[in-house]
Amino acid sequence: MGAGALTKEVEPTNVERQRWLALAEKALAGASFEDSLVSHTDDAIRIEPLYDRAAGAEPLVRATPRSPWIVSQRIDDPDIGRARAQALDDVAQGATGLSLVFEGAPNAFGYGLPRTAEALETVLDGVPLNRVQIRIDAHPWSRAVADWLVAFLGKRRSDPAKLNLSFGIDPAAIFAGTGRLRMSIEALQASMPQSLAHFFSLGVPGVLLEADGRVFHNAGATEAQELGTMLASAVSYLRMFENARQPLVYAAPHIGFALSVDQDQFLSTAKLRALRRLWARIQETCSIPASTANIHAETSFRMMTAADPEINILRTAIAGFAAAAGGADSISILPHTIAHGLPAPFARRVARNAQLIMANESHIDHVADPTYGSGAVEALTLGLCEAAWEEFQRIEAEGGVLVSLQQGHIQARVKAASERRAEAYRSGERTIIGTTLYPLKSETPVETLAAERRPPFTEGVAVCEALFPVRIDQSIGAAP
Repeated sequence: MGAGALTKEVEPTNVERQRWLALAEKALAGASFEDSLVSHTDDAIRIEPLYDRAAGAEPLVRATPRSPWIVSQRIDDPDIGRARAQALDDVAQGATGLSLVFEGAPNAFGYGLPRTAEALETVLDGVPLNRVQIRIDAHPWSRAVADWLVAFLGKRRSDPAKLNLSFGIDPAAIFAGTGRLRMSIEALQASMPQSLAHFFSLGVPGVLLEADGRVFHNAGATEAQELGTMLASAVSYLRMFENARQPLVYAAPHIGFALSVDQDQFLSTAKLRALRRLWARIQETCSIPASTANIHAETSFRMMTAADPEINILRTAIAGFAAAAGGADSISILPHTIAHGLPAPFARRVARNAQLIMANESHIDHVADPTYGSGAVEALTLGLCEAAWEEFQRIEAEGGVLVSLQQGHIQARVKAASERRAEAYRSGERTIIGTTLYPLKSETPVETLAAERRPPFTEGVAVCEALFPVRIDQSIGAAP
């Protein structure tokens, strides 16, 4: 199937647009229309200065559009006592979800809960599981943590079928983010369906397998590269179950997605919408009954800056809004001081309350798919669908996501995109407020929690070049 199958014919240009274009040409007084008014995304998607309303568009909404998204707070403190206190405080102060980030996770950024059943049980002790989503962030021992969580629920006499759980099992993200798999690709593909079969029998209405694009985004991927890799990961799960002669209809509803959103509001919103459309297309192609994509959005780590960190509050607020407008099912906002170390309570509180204001004061969730029909956002959505589908097909031609990673194809494209972006910042074509433009004359001390950074995961049988998270300010030499 080609990318064109995801698009519809473009409406003919109307008279009003032609009149506007004539006036614009006159106002430019000989300057280039293309250079002055047209821009492009990192995927070379054209951004026009003016769009007509999109004709024939369809709304793209999350699974529960009548309910607010889940306000998910990261629990990533290596100190179990502090982590438990953070979890209880977050829930008491409005969080409706907890993302448990264990050491070794690609998105732990050097910290994370200890990798023990005791840590999981301690952190969740006292948490009202019947009204709080529990999400396990993808990491090398996700399968073991899933067993620990089920055992803990048994002790609590909690029925998993009545809870909102996400187990975060994602071999592709682990392989990419750590450069290691604990078994060969062939062994993984052969064993995973049987290994997970009993989880399906539990009837848990949540995410078991996750296609996590944050690893690729934070290493420098474009939006289409992130989406294409996520699609390839999700399809690899379907293929594993198909090869094991297990019905795809049971696996598909348990596949979820995690992606990054950044300060480019419209592009981030379009990215979420494109993912919903692409996943629907995959299910249609595989003759699977349609199930709405479950999407977790986390604000970008690579956009965070060490200089003038308070500006990060604005960046994450815009990114969080973009995620909500794009229909994310759950959202995590990174604390604004994360570039300096493990965030302290104040930074965590600001991150949490930003979402609460969006939901409870701005009422963003009262409108399902607010950008539906917008010519600009619909065009970006379709453009991302086309570019992401091309990346997905490229990965499939390379043997699938795990083989492509093992051979370094995905890494090469991500690194090339990262370098092009860094050069745009170094040349002044792009700017970072507070870092490359309008920097502070002097910085104030930043409060963080005392915590020792954890070493990266180095165990494994299958090996590839790792894609580690790199902030943009670091990539251009503007931060340590």
